[in-house]
Amino acid sequence: MSFLTIHNVNKHFQQEQKQLTVLNQIDLDIKQGEFVSIVGSSGCGKSTLLRLIAGLDKEYEGEIRLNGQPVKGPDLKRGLIFQEHRLLPWLTVSENVGLALEETALSTAEKEKLIQEHIELVGLKGFEKSYPHQLSGGMSQRVAIARGLVNKPDILLLDEPFGALDAITRDILQKELQRIWEQEKITMILVTHDIEEAVFLGDRVVVMSPRPGKIKHIIPINVAHPRLKEDAQLFKLRNQAIANLTH
Repeated sequence: MSFLTIHNVNKHFQQEQKQLTVLNQIDLDIKQGEFVSIVGSSGCGKSTLLRLIAGLDKEYEGEIRLNGQPVKGPDLKRGLIFQEHRLLPWLTVSENVGLALEETALSTAEKEKLIQEHIELVGLKGFEKSYPHQLSGGMSQRVAIARGLVNKPDILLLDEPFGALDAITRDILQKELQRIWEQEKITMILVTHDIEEAVFLGDRVVVMSPRPGKIKHIIPINVAHPRLKEDAQLFKLRNQAIANLTH
């Protein structure tokens, strides 16, 4: 049974007296605990689709259901991580992570326990009292991941989370995300321009066509975790994904 169901979703924007179709007849079923990567050229609607799943945009045709319930707006059950870490500069690491727990009914002790667990999960033990300006870009993005996971969402949506980082830091965080996903068993959907990243992390890679965005092809990545980037099978699948994007 599907955990997330996207059925016949169409999305239009109004532009200079004309209707611009961004997403066209999107159908996708995602299982609980699955990691799905979405790739496609700029403007194909990848991030728009993620916003619809997050409930940030309710103006669309079709149906999106999570755990059988229609998505009607933002919800703590859906965590979202952007390319920019969006940390509040006047709050410490612990306080930034704790922002995601403000609307919960947890006690202070329960919140503190969750915050500490998730700071440790992303490898930032010892930096609890640090401020964003004292952190590197990679460390700041780790804080954003901890904040996205701390309230135990059903699904984590990642919109180009490592796009602004240098190659070495990006490589480290991709491996860290793989570890966290294996440990937490949480459903994740990653939007990325990086084909290698999509193949390395995903159980399936969804290839989208240029505007109007359609699902062009879905590539299963049947390689056991933990994975190594040097794996010859991953290299073949990466080339397959590139071929699907360019033809």
